[in-house]
Amino acid sequence: MILRVVKYLFLGVFLLLTLLLLIFVASSKMSMDSDFSHTNATKDLPIFSPSIGNGIVNISIGDMTFRTRIAGFDGDSSKKVVILLHGFPVTSAMWIDVIGPLEEAGYRVVAFDQRGYSPQARPETLDSYTISKLSKDLFAVADTIGAEEFHLIGHDWGAVVGWSAVLSNPSRINSWTALSLPHPGAFSAALLNDPDQQDRSSYVAFFQTPWLPETVFSFNNFSALKALLRGMSDEKMKEYIDVFSEPGALTSALNWYRALGDNSLSNLDNIESLEVNTSTLFLWGNQDPSVGRVAVDGMAEFMKGPYTNVELEAGHWLLVDKPERVISEILIHIDQ
Repeated sequence: MILRVVKYLFLGVFLLLTLLLLIFVASSKMSMDSDFSHTNATKDLPIFSPSIGNGIVNISIGDMTFRTRIAGFDGDSSKKVVILLHGFPVTSAMWIDVIGPLEEAGYRVVAFDQRGYSPQARPETLDSYTISKLSKDLFAVADTIGAEEFHLIGHDWGAVVGWSAVLSNPSRINSWTALSLPHPGAFSAALLNDPDQQDRSSYVAFFQTPWLPETVFSFNNFSALKALLRGMSDEKMKEYIDVFSEPGALTSALNWYRALGDNSLSNLDNIESLEVNTSTLFLWGNQDPSVGRVAVDGMAEFMKGPYTNVELEAGHWLLVDKPERVISEILIHIDQ
């Protein structure tokens, strides 16, 4: 009799959990934009031309097209170029407040939605998201706009791509500014040896699981994603939700994490050393939950050129917490 009660109890719990999971998944699917409104709007954007000057354009490279913000293209090819790389889970919109000051300072500015984020650059295979391929996208965009050399700025995953670019092809980078993510050699060492950094990076395992993070982020009209992006302007938040509400978009963005097994520095082309001679500015928030001090302090071992480390009383989203200070430090650095 007791065994029968226990059996039915477990069966009831199983059915309840199954029902809750189905409700969870159904709610997530209801949040999706099956009309692909963002994709359709992007297809109507003009193709990049230096004569356009400012705005949002498409840059086509092979079979992919990157949605791109540009500014300062007034026909003066002597003006230096600044390329901005966003991270997860945002787009080039994260740089809106930086683009204007850079243009006013006399630069041509380019910020593109990277592979997996641009609607017409979402390959389905996991091996399409290795760091080597993401880095090649950067240089292909630079080639398309006619920038043999450029200043480079990246945040979060954009910093990961930026570090790989600086290490693989330093001759093309006038200066490098990394926000939040330290040198990969220092970060890897911290992951191996620092329990604090191991705890901080434990979320990566969740992001690498199939379908579950997509379901969590899109549940209840993207409430979890909105919480992660708390503090963003309405304009930016709308763009992020427009992008990730399209079926497949979150998966493409999360594939950056899922491809981490292929993202070792040994897979990058032209890597001869982990030492960095490029003039580098590193900005980080000491309240960032994903990066600890050990990884940051370990950077000094690899920095052989001009190097500035700026610690801010801020979290991960530096341009939300300390926008004026971040923009000021960037302008000072690249003007040097």
